[in-house]
Amino acid sequence: MPAEGLFCISSSAVRPWWTAFFVVHFCYKDTLMKKNIFLVFLPFLISLLPSMATAQETLTLMTHDSFNVSKKLIRQFEKQNQVKLQVFKAGDAGAALVQAILSRENPVADVFFGVDNTFFSRALQADIFEPYASPELADIADQFKLDPENRLLPVDFGDVCLNYDKAWFAQKKLAPPTDLKDLVKPEYKDLTIVENPATSSPGLAFLLATIGRFGEQGYLGYWQQLRANGVLVANGWEDAYYGHFSAASKGNRPIVVSYGSSPAAEVYYAEKPVDSAPTGAVVGNGSAFRQIEFIGILKGTKKKILARKLVDFMLSRPFQEDIPLQMFVFPVNRTATLPPVFKKYARLARTPAMVSPAAIEKNREAWIEAWTNTVLR
Repeated sequence: MPAEGLFCISSSAVRPWWTAFFVVHFCYKDTLMKKNIFLVFLPFLISLLPSMATAQETLTLMTHDSFNVSKKLIRQFEKQNQVKLQVFKAGDAGAALVQAILSRENPVADVFFGVDNTFFSRALQADIFEPYASPELADIADQFKLDPENRLLPVDFGDVCLNYDKAWFAQKKLAPPTDLKDLVKPEYKDLTIVENPATSSPGLAFLLATIGRFGEQGYLGYWQQLRANGVLVANGWEDAYYGHFSAASKGNRPIVVSYGSSPAAEVYYAEKPVDSAPTGAVVGNGSAFRQIEFIGILKGTKKKILARKLVDFMLSRPFQEDIPLQMFVFPVNRTATLPPVFKKYARLARTPAMVSPAAIEKNREAWIEAWTNTVLR
């Protein structure tokens, strides 16, 4: 019974009976009216409960089109942090970064993943990232930590290199290439397809491999020799690999620029179980360029605490162990265990070709233009 009813009954004890009657009558009537009003609005209040129960914050991760992660892990992060993770894929890594820079005054996301060392300096110079020293950095080797201010933190890495069709070379009784210099030999004429560095991330990485290997004074001479030896140029990796590479298509080019992890992917996605990879990777003697991908918290986010939790999550062991078979790159967290197919078939260069992020940022456009004039014109 409402408190108002109790108060009215007790106060009527010192009044005449009819006074008590009217007091009790009107107090009861008032209480009944309140109950009726409550019952009228009860369905409306009940209708609000689902939205109140499910209302939660949304955290937006901006990334490139190749980003992938197990749905189970996404759900785990969302449940642990009571947040909805929205993944915004904004084109290739370069295009996504440009969009993030252009929207710096009104960020379209909270966190950005996918900056690699070919655009590293540009990203830092744009001043769009918040510093954050994640505790997970303790399990990451110093060789991957390129930003001492921790605005960009390493997540994964892999090598861009030559891949070759083992069956083709066995059938032709020709030794497969083991070095970049092999491609300019007469016996390898018209065998190689590469990607355009102006339109392709692996294409740019391979151009940088030749610059790192032969130097600024020698790389164009090498490309002149490649052109004379019949190198074919595709706009992107998919066209090169699935349109021209003999091991993955009806194409007639048994050498392609791809990744050191591509042989593992060939085994993993094989329609029937195979005992060995149908392709090989050339990673010796500075023939590969190492790409490192980074994550950063975008300045202007109003969800900094959640953004930090996402960074920690992506650097943690569960996410890092998910990376190899989702994006076919290597985890940077040294505690992460590689899947067996990666251990057996993926390849890493012991001495990859080196070009600093600062040199890349300073010379990238000039190098691409010089390459274009040498190879395509």
